[in-house]
Amino acid sequence: MKLRTIFMFFVAIVLATSCKTPKISYFQDVMNESELAIQKDGTIRLRPGDKISVIVSTKAQEYNNLYNLPWTPARIGQAAEYQSSQPQGIVGYTVNDDGNIQFPILGAVSASGKTREELAAEIKKMLIDGKYPEDDPLVVTVEFGNLNVSVLGEVAKPGRYNINKDKTTILDAIGFAGDLTIYGERDCVMVMREENGKQKVYEVDLTSAGNIMRSPVYYVQQNDVIYVKPNTMRQRQATVAGNTVYTPTFWISVASLLTTITALIVK
Repeated sequence: MKLRTIFMFFVAIVLATSCKTPKISYFQDVMNESELAIQKDGTIRLRPGDKISVIVSTKAQEYNNLYNLPWTPARIGQAAEYQSSQPQGIVGYTVNDDGNIQFPILGAVSASGKTREELAAEIKKMLIDGKYPEDDPLVVTVEFGNLNVSVLGEVAKPGRYNINKDKTTILDAIGFAGDLTIYGERDCVMVMREENGKQKVYEVDLTSAGNIMRSPVYYVQQNDVIYVKPNTMRQRQATVAGNTVYTPTFWISVASLLTTITALIVK
């Protein structure tokens, strides 16, 4: 009887160790037609180092040529500075350390802290104040250049991904990376964000839709780093002792041991 008790206890431990199911479902706290409040401000504001394109569109070709500088490809033997989604033929502007871009004719234009729409409106106002013909329709468009977010850890395709629009969510970013692997810790995803010269760390629970949408990092910002931690199953696999639980050799040994214990009980 004592051997039988030991046998059953051993089997229970093995099953508990090998059959633990990790959390893999998102949005476990929502029902059909649930209504959830989300972060309102997902608009990206420009920072020093950001690259943008500015396109001035008018009916007068001479103004188009004046304000839209030609894009010059890298010379032979020189690598391109960066790759972006800006249209070929349109020059890119970099927000300098003072928060400005250097725009043709206008000179320094303050850009840091502004949204795309705010910067476009500022440039349009400066052009009109500079005696631009009021009867000629004027459209100024600002697009992102090198803005990106990094997604690391237990995702299908870790890497750095471009942001080409406002209100890009953390779910969008994870989608860019091909979703979490089965080994990703879904209830504690870390987001590192630079705020006021310091790196601040946020934690997001992807199993809770309410937690995701209330989070300050629901909408990602340029240079955010999203890190998906490995769950306990992956952590065990990273060690020699832990990995043996999931190998054929381990289970052959268990079967042999169980056979021996059964033979002793029968005797």
